[in-house]
Formats: sequence, structure tokens, C-alpha cells
Amino acid sequence: MGLPRRAGDAAELRKSLKPLLEKRRRARINESLKQLKGLILPLLGRESSRYSKLEKADILEMTVRFLQDQPASSCPRAAPTPPDSYREGYRACLERLTRVLPACRVLEPAVSARLLEHLRRRAAGATPDGGSAGDFCGPPLPSPPPAPMPSPPAPPCRPGLWRPW
Repeated sequence: MGLPRRAGDAAELRKSLKPLLEKRRRARINESLKQLKGLILPLLGRESSRYSKLEKADILEMTVRFLQDQPASSCPRAAPTPPDSYREGYRACLERLTRVLPACRVLEPAVSARLLEHLRRRAAGATPDGGSAGDFCGPPLPSPPPAPMPSPPAPPCRPGLWRPW
């Protein structure tokens, strides 16, 4: 007699917990969408206050379009050497600045154009130790750590975003 009752109690417990678990799951989804909206609007150069009532589908569509517009990175067979990784990161950062800086209008257009041109010249010959192929003014780039750690295994082959962290 004890076993059927316990099975019924377990089923009832699952029944009563289901709405609570669903509520938590929805709260996590909504919080993640809120964070995604806060990240994507500045990257697209849009003012957050004008887009306070975006639908969840709109946020996801904007994010998908943004990610599709990112340059597809080829999946390397082996981990890149530190200088290659540095150059790739510098160029990826420059590409993003080229799109975002004029859109967010933080600087005057002339200053923005001068800054981007300077960074392009630096990218043409930038090395992690601050050396360059051309004669550039300004302080050298920070030097990398003295001894690199062994590189982690290569990630699965799929395009991704370069992140500085």
C-alpha cells in the first residue's frame, strides 16, 4: 500500500512544481533578452530609450542580423601563434570601430576619421611588441606577457565572434 501512494505523491509534487519551474525558466529567458537588448542596441548605433518596448522576436532578429554581418572567421586547424592572434584581434577591433564609431556619434566626424585612419596605419604593421613596419608616432602598444601559457585545445570548427576577454 505504501508504494502506490508515494508514486502518487511524486506525481503530484511534479505537477505542483511545474508552474514554478516554468516561471523561473521564463524569468531567465526574459533577463537574458534584456541583457541582449542592452548589448545589441549600442552595437547597432541605436538609442536605447527609443527602443524600450521591443518584442522578444525583434531583439533576437536584430542580434541574428548583427551576427550575420560579422565577418566569417575561418576555423584554424591549429591555434594561431601569439603575433597572428594579436594582429587578428587588432584588425577585428578596427573593423568593429569602423562600423560603430561613426554610428554612435561620440566624436566629431573629422576626429573619428583621423582616429580610424591612424588605427588603420598601425594595423598595417602592428606587432605585439609595439614594433611596426612603418614610422608611426605615439606610444608603442603594450608588450605581451613574457612567457605565453600553453594554448588550450582548438575550439570546435564554427564561426564565432572575437572577444577581447
